[in-house]
Amino acid sequence: MKRRVAGKVLWSIVLLGVGGFIIYGYLPQPIEVETVTPTVGAIAITVDDDGETRIRERYVLSAPVTGKMLRVELHAGDPVTAGETEIARIQPSDLSLLDARSRAEAQARVRVAVAAYGQASTTVQRAKEALKLAEQDFERAVKLRKSNAMAQAEYDAAENRLRLAMADVRSAESAQRVAQYEIDQAEATVRYIKATYDPNDDNFFTIVSPFTGKVLEVHREDSCIVASGTAIASIGDPSDLELVIDVLSTDAVKVCSGDTVIIEHWGGEEPLDGVVRIVEPSAFLKISALGVEEKRVNVIVDFADPFQDRDSLGDGFRVEAKIIVDETSPESLSVPTGTLFRQGEAWQVYRIVEGVAELATVEVGKTNGLRTEILSGITKSDRLILHPTESIQTGVQVVAKD
Repeated sequence: MKRRVAGKVLWSIVLLGVGGFIIYGYLPQPIEVETVTPTVGAIAITVDDDGETRIRERYVLSAPVTGKMLRVELHAGDPVTAGETEIARIQPSDLSLLDARSRAEAQARVRVAVAAYGQASTTVQRAKEALKLAEQDFERAVKLRKSNAMAQAEYDAAENRLRLAMADVRSAESAQRVAQYEIDQAEATVRYIKATYDPNDDNFFTIVSPFTGKVLEVHREDSCIVASGTAIASIGDPSDLELVIDVLSTDAVKVCSGDTVIIEHWGGEEPLDGVVRIVEPSAFLKISALGVEEKRVNVIVDFADPFQDRDSLGDGFRVEAKIIVDETSPESLSVPTGTLFRQGEAWQVYRIVEGVAELATVEVGKTNGLRTEILSGITKSDRLILHPTESIQTGVQVVAKD
């Protein structure tokens, strides 16, 4: 009798255990989800695109007269000094120099060169006046910043304006020196023409560098007959680089002079800083890699870092740039964009409350694609579900992944 009772009890326990496992298997299980929490801090709104470096002032030296040019001994990368380094030597052709047409052309080139010099001088004067004003603004900004009467952003803007004004003066003075060089070359040609030509005299017309820098490219190296205006060599200063970023015209309207630029993937370990100098007023047509026609606009950027921090960068190097066109408040709340989804006209998120998913409607602000500003609807202590699937509904039990 006791055995029979014990057997029934044992079987009852087994059946209850099996039934419990079956029931547990049919019960809804918590869904594993990835979770994040909102963060407090400013987010930068950027326009991202590829860019290319280029030397700010690139000078192409050409033959001022027609004649036989001797072999050019310079090579790309060789240093040149203004007024000292010989670029090329040309033996003028007597026929091209002695006819009346050539004399008229040479005299016209002198007048053009003088006019260009006058224009360059005006540009220098205007750039110096702008620099003087920028220096006064910066001095005022330094005093106000010391007394905490000016925001850091306004101080940085004044400093950037000063840096840009100094660069404009250097550029204008370089253009003025080149204009003077053009006058000297044109007047030398006139002197050659006015002189009595002696076929037994091996006089050569010497082209001297008007600029201190380096040879960027030699267009004609071998000895040959060259026509007047033939490009011989290009020179420039590799330390005076600027950055050209071609952005979509729809993005270009958001970019302004003075905007900060973050330059990445240029080859160095740390990103570089830059400042937008100008947004070109005219767009151009470009065919994308997918064959789509795009209207693009060049954005010209000045480097803010000293040359020593980027001395490995050269002319025509590719970089990736982020132009900061807007920024949220340092006290703003933001979440990864992957937590948000649209329901009709409203933006919503799922937050976890006591192990259960709960739907919350939020008001969104600015976004940079990766993070989005939240104006209302959640708090910084909420735990949100990242990339919610269709299986996530209000009231569903969830558990965070390890």
